Amino acid sequence: MNKRPRRLRYNAHIRGLVRETDLQVSDLIYPLFIIEGTNIKEEISSLKGVYRFSLDRLEEEIHEITALGIQYVLLFGIPEHKDNKGSEAYNDEGIVQKAIRKIKSITDSLYVITDVCMCEYTSHGHCGILDENGYVHNEKSLYYLGQVAVSHAKAGADMVAPSDMMDGRVGYMRKELDECGYTHVPIMSYSAKYASSYYGPFREAAGSTPAFGDRKTYQMDYANSNEALREVSLDIEEGADIVMVKPALAYLDIIRRVKDTFNVPIAAYNVSGEYAMLKLAVEAGLLDEQAVMETILSIKRAGADIIITYFAKDIAKKLKGMR
Repeated sequence: MNKRPRRLRYNAHIRGLVRETDLQVSDLIYPLFIIEGTNIKEEISSLKGVYRFSLDRLEEEIHEITALGIQYVLLFGIPEHKDNKGSEAYNDEGIVQKAIRKIKSITDSLYVITDVCMCEYTSHGHCGILDENGYVHNEKSLYYLGQVAVSHAKAGADMVAPSDMMDGRVGYMRKELDECGYTHVPIMSYSAKYASSYYGPFREAAGSTPAFGDRKTYQMDYANSNEALREVSLDIEEGADIVMVKPALAYLDIIRRVKDTFNVPIAAYNVSGEYAMLKLAVEAGLLDEQAVMETILSIKRAGADIIITYFAKDIAKKLKGMR
């Protein structure tokens, strides 16, 4: 009678040889928060190790990012002025537009992606234009979001990433970009974006907490899975080049379903709350630093081709053998 062979006892060298999933620095996108003002590099209290930068303090950060081999950044802007139409979001001299030009003047090796939304720019903190009853008006919002995307492309953005979750915004932005001569600018759509508690630290970082209500009328119910596939399918039909699932860790099943269903590049956003709780656990000695690599690798293993994470610099240092 044949006995079942024993499982191989892999040493470190063999583990590397037979490893099924690899994480590379080129898989990562690093978020950057840019703020109006001068001589500002301020740590975000709920996101230890993550900072807001004014334009004049940005060069040092850009050099560090590129030295680590990080190739992609995602920009979020924090304006001085907010109004009910988020006019600074589509101002050609807005904070993100200036940041794009600043980064491009520092280096041509970074691929600059911009978040297209209005929550950081509106006085009410919602992701679009409100109607007379205080609800987000989908169609009116599309016009302004299209203006934001075109303004970013005009400033030199390599890719735009709409995160607002308005119906039809991918198709509208694609049309606006194409008509303005930016057919080469791709769209990475926040396609399955859930109304999640994991966004808390980001709202502090970007100053985007809603003044009233919540975003459940336009962000997804965290109980739903089939809806995510419908949302992704619609964005692909409208012209999205990359689709995104956000958050990542509580939605690994969604990432896998999207991966198994659609033959398109998939991004996942390892959001601020996920970063904060893991960072705090490591600093408290409850977990060791391997937990970071385990966690981010789980997102890749679930099917994400691209991972947006505040851990990008830490992971790059680890992969380069740096402390």
